[in-house]
Amino acid sequence: MGVTTADIEQVLEKDSFSIGGYSFSSRLIVGSGKYKDFAETREATIASGSQMITVAVRRVNITDPTKESLWDYLRDIPELRILPNTAGCYTVEDCLRTARLARAAGVGDFVKVEVIGDEKTLYPDNECTIEAVRVLSKEGFICLPYITDDPIVARKCVDAGASAVMPLAAPIGSGLGLQNIYNLAIIIEQSPVPVIVDAGVGTASDAARCLELGASAVLTNSAIACAQNPVMMARAMRDGVRAGRAAFLAGRMPMKLYANATTSLSGLSPRLSA
Repeated sequence: MGVTTADIEQVLEKDSFSIGGYSFSSRLIVGSGKYKDFAETREATIASGSQMITVAVRRVNITDPTKESLWDYLRDIPELRILPNTAGCYTVEDCLRTARLARAAGVGDFVKVEVIGDEKTLYPDNECTIEAVRVLSKEGFICLPYITDDPIVARKCVDAGASAVMPLAAPIGSGLGLQNIYNLAIIIEQSPVPVIVDAGVGTASDAARCLELGASAVLTNSAIACAQNPVMMARAMRDGVRAGRAAFLAGRMPMKLYANATTSLSGLSPRLSA
């Protein structure tokens, strides 16, 4: 007897990945910026099925209990973990200070390490990012560095102590989708830690493509928050990630240059098979 639908459902139900000793069944990580209000952020997060949401420590209040906080809208969502990020930091020192502030506020040890190197493109400063990871990992942080799609930089981040790497698909907020699938494929193939494709995803098919390549997860913010219907797009992203992961596990057919008949031609009469 071959594989049954029940077998497939069981495999997908148990499918998960781990970062820093924590397990996640959702392979979609969402952002919290650019929504019209916290209520919309909440509804989109629920629709996404995500178990992790990234929050810019320097831009969103997660440290002052006397003021309205995004966490007030998210705290009752089951299994949701905040991933503080150091967005807006342009030096190693600012990055370290921001990460430490988030941990001191009780957010936890996870941190998306961002050190920006260019104001216009928002490309990361890879050299500074690697140094920040080296310092923070020694302090017990679970570091997820945002980097360019460079296999060498990914390897150096891992050597510096990164628990996952987050190469960009395209510039932040561009919605251009995957611009260099070959570099991403190399990073995924070589990385001993989870690879989370981050930045540039524009729609659900982009997210599916990331998972089809073998990425552990994908992070997207603008593609959801800037959609005409953010909550519906969040649902689409959830389904796209699931479909991409299932396709990866299924193993795609090999690509061929010429046509290959779906039905075998053997046994047909000479006239029909000519």
